[in-house]
Amino acid sequence: MSQRTTPRQSTLRTRAAILAAGLGVTTALGAGVAFAANSSGDAGTHASAAAAVEKKAPGAEKASVTKAADKAKAKKSPTWGKPVSKYELSASFGIGGGRWAHKHSGQDFAVPVGTNVKAAHDGTVVKAGPNGAGDGPAYGNAIVIKHGTKNAKYSQYAHLSKVKVHIGQKVNKGENIALSGNTGNSSGPHLHFEIRTTPNYGSAINPLTFLRAADVTV
Repeated sequence: MSQRTTPRQSTLRTRAAILAAGLGVTTALGAGVAFAANSSGDAGTHASAAAAVEKKAPGAEKASVTKAADKAKAKKSPTWGKPVSKYELSASFGIGGGRWAHKHSGQDFAVPVGTNVKAAHDGTVVKAGPNGAGDGPAYGNAIVIKHGTKNAKYSQYAHLSKVKVHIGQKVNKGENIALSGNTGNSSGPHLHFEIRTTPNYGSAINPLTFLRAADVTV
């Protein structure tokens, strides 16, 4: 047996359905807005973090590269240097010839008279003056510098036109110590350069081999 619905009941049910539908839409919209807001917030946060990392990364990378380059440069920078800047290599170590009593004891750098002669390494002057600074007249005016203490090496500079240092003076690598010349047993203007194991004649080793082993390009 069916139940009759009065007009008033029908109206009330219709209003309730509309109200329920409205609340559902409102709830759905609220959730959607909240989700959108949350998503927007998260996206903004991630975007800001990414931008900060991106902004920071190039600077950090540049600093790292610069630091590595400076470290490599410091590591490769030689502690020894050449005795003259512009030159031509002439008579080499160990060759024979009428100008030497024995084989040539050093390396000759052909340069004009008056060229600045520089200390090849930090050290202390142990010989300086005419007569080869005590090694004989064949060297003309000469200088000998001691480098280091244990297993010390000595550098010698000969045929000088002018000596600018004195015995006991401390010098630095690259410091001007003399002017090149043509004194002593010399066939033309040049610097005679030696590396020795003692301050005296007869203890020379090949200077170019020594300098190249110390990363000096000669």
